[in-house]
Amino acid sequence: MNEEAGKENHQVKGYLLALAAAICWGLSGTFGQYLFQHREINTEWLVTMRLLIAGVLLLCIVPRREHKNIRRIWTVKEDARALIVFGIFGMLAVQYTYFAAIEYSNAATATILQYLGPVFIACYIALKNKQLPSWEDSLAILLALAGTFLLVTHGSFKSLAISGWALFWGIASAISLAFYTLQPLRLLQQWDARIVIGWGMLIGGIAFSFVHAPWNVSGTWDLATVSFFSFIILFGSLIAFYAYLVSVKYIGGVKASLLAFAEPLSAALLSILWLQTAFGMLDWTGAGLILLTIVLLTRSKNKSPAILA
Repeated sequence: MNEEAGKENHQVKGYLLALAAAICWGLSGTFGQYLFQHREINTEWLVTMRLLIAGVLLLCIVPRREHKNIRRIWTVKEDARALIVFGIFGMLAVQYTYFAAIEYSNAATATILQYLGPVFIACYIALKNKQLPSWEDSLAILLALAGTFLLVTHGSFKSLAISGWALFWGIASAISLAFYTLQPLRLLQQWDARIVIGWGMLIGGIAFSFVHAPWNVSGTWDLATVSFFSFIILFGSLIAFYAYLVSVKYIGGVKASLLAFAEPLSAALLSILWLQTAFGMLDWTGAGLILLTIVLLTRSKNKSPAILA
C-alpha cells in the first residue's frame, strides 16, 4: 500500500513539475517581449547572457558522482565535435531564433510557431526511414499547416497577419527545435543531460559573444528590468530545465511533453492580459490546431523524442 502511495505521490510531483517548467518557459518568453518592447534590451545581448549564465549554473548543479564527466566529455573527440555542433547549431540557434521571433511579433505567436518543431521531426523520421508518414503523422502535418495558415494570415491569401520576419524567425525556431531535439540524442544516452545541456549553453553563449559582447549593455535598467532578466535566467532556464528533467523521470517523456502545452498557453494569456497583445479567434483556432498536432504525434508509433527546452 505504501509503495502504491509512493508511486502516486511521484506521479503527482511529476505532473506539477512538468506544468511548472512549461509555465516558467512561457512566462520567460513574455518577459522577454516586455524587455524588447518596453526596455529596449538588445535581443543578441539577452541571448548571449542567458546562455552563458544558465550554462555555468547548470554545470554547477551536476551531481557530485558525475563531476569527473564534466571534463571527460571533451576527451572523446567524436563527442567533443558533436557537443560543439549542438552548442552552436542546436542550443544557440533555438534560443536566438525564438527570441528574434518574439522581437518581431510577440511571445504567444513565437511560442506557438516553435511548436511546429515536432512536425519537422516527424517529416525527418519518415524521410530517414524511407517510408510514408503514418495516418496520425499525416493528419498532424495537415493540421499544423492549417493552423499556421490561420495564425499568420487570418485566413487571407493576400496578406500576412504578422510580419515576414516574424514568420521567418518562427519557422526557423521550429526547425532549430527539431535539430536541437534530434542531434544530441547519442550524447544524452552516454552523458548526464545537465552536462550536455550545460556545455551546449556555454558553447552557444561563447560563440554568440563574438556577435554581441556581454559587456556591451543597452536599454533601460530599473527594478523591473533586473527582475525579468533574472527570471529568464533562473526560472526560464535553470529551474525550468531541472523541473522538466525530474518530471520526465517520474512520469515519462510522453506525458511530460503533453503537459508542456502549458508553455504556449501561459505565454499567450500573459501576453494578452498584461502586454495587451491582440489575439483573436482565428489566432486561437490556429494555435489549437498546431497544439493538437502534438497529441497526434505523441500517439504515433514513430514517437518523436521528448523536448528539453
